[in-house]
Amino acid sequence: MPRSKMEFGRYMRQLELQDWGVEGQNRLGDSHVFMAGVGGLGSSAGIYLAAAGVGKITVCDSDRVELSNLTRQTLYGITDVGMPKATLAAQRLKAFNPQIEVEPNISEIDHAVAGGLIEGSDLVLDCLDNLETRVAMNRAIIAAGIPMIYAACSELTGHVSFLHPPETPCLECFVSRMPPAVEPPIPGFTPGVIGSLQAMEAIKHLVGIGETLKGRLLVFEGMEPRVDVLEIERDPDCPACRGLS
Repeated sequence: MPRSKMEFGRYMRQLELQDWGVEGQNRLGDSHVFMAGVGGLGSSAGIYLAAAGVGKITVCDSDRVELSNLTRQTLYGITDVGMPKATLAAQRLKAFNPQIEVEPNISEIDHAVAGGLIEGSDLVLDCLDNLETRVAMNRAIIAAGIPMIYAACSELTGHVSFLHPPETPCLECFVSRMPPAVEPPIPGFTPGVIGSLQAMEAIKHLVGIGETLKGRLLVFEGMEPRVDVLEIERDPDCPACRGLS
């Protein structure tokens, strides 16, 4: 049985899914997810990880809430402007599900600290919004052997993939190494959709159900609308994962 009658009542609808059950729920409850970024993607993904019962979530973000965040970063409100995102996100997710542990971290993610930040986690969620920090996290998960779920979005377009090199390509095998010249426009619902997909990939992996996007890139086009799933391969000349076997 889950750890208490209250847990059973809370999670009973998802326990009914094929191959989930009590064992899968307990695997989820024993898991530790590190979320890199709690902006638009992280707000959406974090809510569903907490709701599903991931046992421990570390939310890492060095930014403070800005007024322009509020259209898409649903963990925050107008009175939160100027406050640290990680601290607020941890409070909101813990309030959403008091049965789990949520740990805030206001560190700025870079090459020097990324490896230490993810130590002890079972899975990393890339909910970041800039290339330099993504590359630092990519290098860290390669060194640690921890899988990562990548997601990115702009305008009405989003990407999701499950990365676990050398079993799969790493981020630098297929993501352009040239950052965009300007920040792209984005409405709130795009990271809502993509963050939800990211949470779905995470929960499937942790529970042990279904198939993940290993070796594949899901491309969501909201304007048309269309969803494509593309095969992706390791780049033999990739500066990050070249030589891994």
